[in-house]
Amino acid sequence: MLGVAVSTLRKWEETGELLPARKTAGGTRYYAVSDLLGIGNEDAPTVCYARVSSHDQKADLERQHAMLESYCAAKGWRCEVIRDLGSGMNYHKKGLNRLLEMILRKQMKRLVITHKDRLLRFGSELVFAMCAAQNIEIVIIHKDDQPSFEEELAKDVLEIITVFSARLYGSRSKKNRQLLEALKEAAG
Repeated sequence: MLGVAVSTLRKWEETGELLPARKTAGGTRYYAVSDLLGIGNEDAPTVCYARVSSHDQKADLERQHAMLESYCAAKGWRCEVIRDLGSGMNYHKKGLNRLLEMILRKQMKRLVITHKDRLLRFGSELVFAMCAAQNIEIVIIHKDDQPSFEEELAKDVLEIITVFSARLYGSRSKKNRQLLEALKEAAG
């Protein structure tokens, strides 16, 4: 269930991080599912997620990080911040995948984001549904600052154009052309 080796479970028992519910005379360990999934674990962290689309926005990423940490500190929540750099349409970001894994394993108490679109441009409702299924609270700090339908639509169209333009220009790059020529020569 946890995806760890038996030696890791032994180490966690030695350090007191995860104790078996019972242990047989022969040394077989039995764990409560609620302990493994963290259900009812009041010590589970609040996870904050910050994302920007490009390297040019690194300063905004730092501001998001600071805002999330100070918000959680004001509420008295122990938090962990996951940061990502990449398009809101890219579902293969390292931080997003880590966040999804934590949601599926219920390794968090709540998810805090600054704006809804910081999570994903499309599909954030699916992540919110996963959180609801796992009884994970969702906090959106700037919920009242939601853009109008027209503003949101314009942002979505620009995001789509940006992603597809980057793919198109990437396929026309000198490096890709040289690679294609080398492959043609090797095949010919």
